[in-house]
Amino acid sequence: MTLLALAVALDLLVGEPPNRGHPVAWIGRLITLARERAPRAPDDLALYGTFLVLIVAGLAAGAALVAQALLGELPGPAAPLAQAWLLKCSFSLRGLFTAVEIVRGHLVAGDLDGARRQVAWHLVSRDTTGLDEGAVASAAVESLAENITDGVAAPLCFYVAGALLGGVPGGLALAWAYRAVNTADAMIGYRRDELEYLGRATARTDDALNYGPARLAAAALVAGAWLARESAAGAARVLRRDGRRTESPNAGLPMAAMAGALGVALEKRGHYRLGDGPPPDPAAIDRAMRVARWTGAVCVAAAALVLVGRP
Repeated sequence: MTLLALAVALDLLVGEPPNRGHPVAWIGRLITLARERAPRAPDDLALYGTFLVLIVAGLAAGAALVAQALLGELPGPAAPLAQAWLLKCSFSLRGLFTAVEIVRGHLVAGDLDGARRQVAWHLVSRDTTGLDEGAVASAAVESLAENITDGVAAPLCFYVAGALLGGVPGGLALAWAYRAVNTADAMIGYRRDELEYLGRATARTDDALNYGPARLAAAALVAGAWLARESAAGAARVLRRDGRRTESPNAGLPMAAMAGALGVALEKRGHYRLGDGPPPDPAAIDRAMRVARWTGAVCVAAAALVLVGRP
C-alpha cells in the first residue's frame, strides 16, 4: 500500500523519465532488435513471435525481481523510494494527460497540422494527415479512454494480483511482465505485412491480459463520470450498447463509456462509431480529462483498498 502511494505520488509530481532511462524504452529496443532478426516465412514468423513475447515478458519480470532486490539494499528511505519509482515506471497517469493536453493546445491555437502531428506522435497509430478538427479531437479522447486500461488499470491489476500472491516482488514482476507484453503489442501487434504473423501471439496475449482490466476500467470510468459531474447514466448506456463495436475485444469498452459520459460520438472512420452527438471539441477534451483524472483516482483507490484488506 505504501509503495503504491509513493509510486502514484512520483508519477504525478515527476512524470516520465527520459527515454534513455526508461525501462519501457529498453524493452522497446529489445523488441526492435528481435524484429530485425526475424525469419521471413509466415509459419516461422508466427513461431518466432510466440517465443518473442514469452521471452520479453519473462526477461521483464526477471529484471524487475533483480532490480527490486538490489534497490531494497539501499540505505534509509532511498530503498522504498527507488522501489516505488520502479513500480511508477510500469504505469502512466501524468504522461497520458500531458500528451492529450498538448493536442488540445494545438487545437485551441488553431494549429490543425500541429494537432495532427502530436496526436500521431503521442497517442494513435492511424494516419492523421487528412483528419479534420473533430476527428483529431476524437482520436485524442479515444486514446485517453483506451489508455486508462493499458496505462493505469491493467498495470495496477497485475501489481495487486502479484502482491497478493508474492508480496512486493511478485507485484513488480507481474506488472512488468504485463508492461512488456503491452509494449510489444504496441510495436508489432498489427494485421499488416509481416506483422500479421510476427505479432499474432503478442496481440492475442495482450487481448487476454487486458480482458479483465478493460472491464474494470470501463466500470471505473462510469464512476469517474459521476464524480466529474458528467453523465454516468450515459456512460453506462453507451458502454452496454457500443462497447463491443471495435475489432478489439477490450478497447471499445472504455471508449464507449467515455463517449456516453461526454455525450459525443467517437469515430474512427471506416472502423467504428461510438456514442451519439457531435464529435468532441477542445471543451469536450477538457471534460474528458476531468473524467479520466477521477477514473484514475478510482483505479488507484480500488487497488489500495484491496492491498489494505489483504490477509
